[in-house]
Amino acid sequence: MAARTAHTAQTPPRAPQAYAPHAAYGCTEPHEHYAPYVAHDGDGVGDPPQFRQAVARGAARALHPVNARLDDHLPVDHKLSQVYRVGAGLTGLLLVAFGILGLIDRIGFFDTGGDTVLALNTNGALSVLSICIGAVLFAGMVIGGTFASTLNIVLGLLFIASGFVNLALLDTGMNFLAFKIQNVLFSFVVGVMLMWFGMYGRVGSALPHDNPYWRARHPEQAAREQRTTSARARPARP
Repeated sequence: MAARTAHTAQTPPRAPQAYAPHAAYGCTEPHEHYAPYVAHDGDGVGDPPQFRQAVARGAARALHPVNARLDDHLPVDHKLSQVYRVGAGLTGLLLVAFGILGLIDRIGFFDTGGDTVLALNTNGALSVLSICIGAVLFAGMVIGGTFASTLNIVLGLLFIASGFVNLALLDTGMNFLAFKIQNVLFSFVVGVMLMWFGMYGRVGSALPHDNPYWRARHPEQAAREQRTTSARARPARP
C-alpha cells in the first residue's frame, strides 16, 4: 500500500486541457465519450463511397448486362459459339422451309381459309415473315459469338410474345396471319427453344469460372484467380 501511494505521489496530475467545441458534430458542449470523427468522401447524406460504388456497378450491369466477347481460340468460347450457331441455324432452316412451302402452294397473302403447311395454318404473309426471320437467324449463325446468343434470346422473346398476341386474336377479324391454336403452340415452342440456345452458358448461378460471361460479371475475382493461376504455373526459383 505504501509503495502504491509513493508511486501515485510521484506522478503529478495532468492539467485539464482547454475544451475545443466539436464543430464536426454540430455541438458546442463538452462530451467525454464522443467517438473520434473520421472524415469520408460521402455525398453529405452519410453514404460511404463503397455504397456509391456498389450502386454504380449495379446500374452499369443493369444497362449493360454482359460486356463479354467470345474468343474462338479458347475451347469454352468455341463451344458456346457453336451452340449459338446451331440453335440459330436449325431454327432458321425450319422457318425458311415452312415459308417456302407456303409460297409454293400460292396461298393468298392475307388468306384465312385454313391452308396448312407442315400441319400449321398459314398464308402468304406468314410465309414471307417466316422466310425473313429465318434469314435473320442464318445471319446470326454466320456471325456467331455473342451476337448469335443475343439474337436467339431476342427472337425467342418475340416468338413467345407473338404466341400470346395471336392467341388473343384467334377469333377476331385482326387475325391477318391466319393463326390457329397449333400455330400458337408452335410459336411458344420455337420461342423457348431459341431462348434456351441463346442463354446456354450465359445465364445461371453455377457458371464455371473460365466462362467468359462469368469473367465479365466478376472482373475482380477473375483477375485474382488469373494471378493465382499464373503464380502456380510459374517455375520455382532454385
